[in-house]
Amino acid sequence: MVKSTLVVRASDALPLAASVDDEQTEQSLQEHKQQAKLVFRRINPNSEPQCSIESGPYTLHYIIVDNVVFMTIAEKSYPRKLAFSYLDELSKEFANSYGPKVETARKPYAFVGFDTFMSKTARLYQDTRTASAASSNLDRLNDDLQDVTRIMTKNMEELLWRGDSLDKMSHLSSSLRADSEKYRRAARNINFNAMLRQYAPMIAIAFFLLIFIYWRFL
Repeated sequence: MVKSTLVVRASDALPLAASVDDEQTEQSLQEHKQQAKLVFRRINPNSEPQCSIESGPYTLHYIIVDNVVFMTIAEKSYPRKLAFSYLDELSKEFANSYGPKVETARKPYAFVGFDTFMSKTARLYQDTRTASAASSNLDRLNDDLQDVTRIMTKNMEELLWRGDSLDKMSHLSSSLRADSEKYRRAARNINFNAMLRQYAPMIAIAFFLLIFIYWRFL
């Protein structure tokens, strides 16, 4: 069953629209919605355009279309093919209604009115039998378009752990670069001091010879 839907701008994770969930759904999905926000923040130009992320009893399915991420949180048993068909319908309607306005949106949930279409479409997909029948009648399930075997599946814990690890590695890399520069400066100072100790006596002798010659003959 489709439980909740979120629409955000991919480039900066600005929320553009979301389904209006009842209190019980909101409470049960609180943790997963927080996970969804983390996923949105980590999406970049190299991210998979379609992906399913398993998290406990739910799966977060998303697609990225024209700098917009459409994500639905569904029960783990809900067919992936229906989930992506649902998201595909949302993306097409959203592009028709708000496409040119996406890049100029400045405030969160600028397209809150899209909830009406999301709610209506989600109701068609709530029951898998009803959804399959409706999709068949309206030719919504295109096998070539919705080939879910080619869509990446990830585990939420691994994804978040990998993200944390990448953040830590980035911080460690910055620290190593700073330390390397510090040690490089220290090495230059050590080499300079060593050179001074090696050649200082000779320089001093030459200096005194010059003074003696200047004083003796001039």
